[in-house]
This record gives sequence, structure tokens and C-alpha cells, in this order.
Amino acid sequence: MYTREAIDRAAEVGLDLVEVSPNADPPVCKFLDVGKFRYEAQKKANLARKTQKTQELKEIKMRPNIDDHDYDVKMKNIVKFLEHGDKVKCTLRFRGREMAHQELGLDLLNRVRADVEEIAKVEAFPRLEGRQMVMVLAPK
Repeated sequence: MYTREAIDRAAEVGLDLVEVSPNADPPVCKFLDVGKFRYEAQKKANLARKTQKTQELKEIKMRPNIDDHDYDVKMKNIVKFLEHGDKVKCTLRFRGREMAHQELGLDLLNRVRADVEEIAKVEAFPRLEGRQMVMVLAPK
């Protein structure tokens, strides 16, 4: 149908001619009430924004010579955060002479990585930032 003819028909019915998909060949148009169309589109956008989940960065702090039970509690929290869809930043703090034994910290972070290998991927591998070693895990 020609554009002029479609506009005249839409005016007869009391609606507007709205181009729905301009990239199609030929372009697709509909008879719509523009106000109602905009209102529906805005409602859809608001609903999409409401249901959208933002990903947070949770931080777990440890020390190189952490005890087994403390490690298990921290791991339980890491798993919980990853299952909720959040990223986890594992921070390993060195004090005093612990800086001389950085391989202990690296071993601990590698142990964390091995324990959550099924549910997480390493986004940032362990690296030293001043007196702390940092690793970032993201859910698969």
C-alpha cells in the first residue's frame, strides 16, 4: 500500500501510521495510537529494568597462615556469593615477615581456585598489590 494512502486510511480510523521495523524491505508500518504505543514501550522498559540483576563485587579477606576451619567458613561464603551471581575478590593480606614467604599466599589462592573450579572461573589471576595479593573469581 502506498504511504499516502495508508496515512489517509489511518486518519479515517482515528489512529496514526507508525513505522514498526524500518530496516525491513519494504518497511513495516501499523495503525496505532502513538500515545498508547509509547506508554506500552515505557512499561516494558521499566519492567526489564526492574527484573535486571546487577552483579556485585564481594570481597573475602584472608591471611597466608589461615586455619582449616576459618578457611572452610570463607569458602562457604565464596560459594554462596558465586551462586548468587556475584563476583568475588579474594584478598590475601601479608604482615611483617610474611612478605618474605609470598609463595604461601600463592599456594593458598591456587587452593581456593581449585576448590571452586566447577562453579567459577578466574577473571583476574593472583597478583601482588603492595602488601596484599588479589584474585578475582566470576561465576561460570
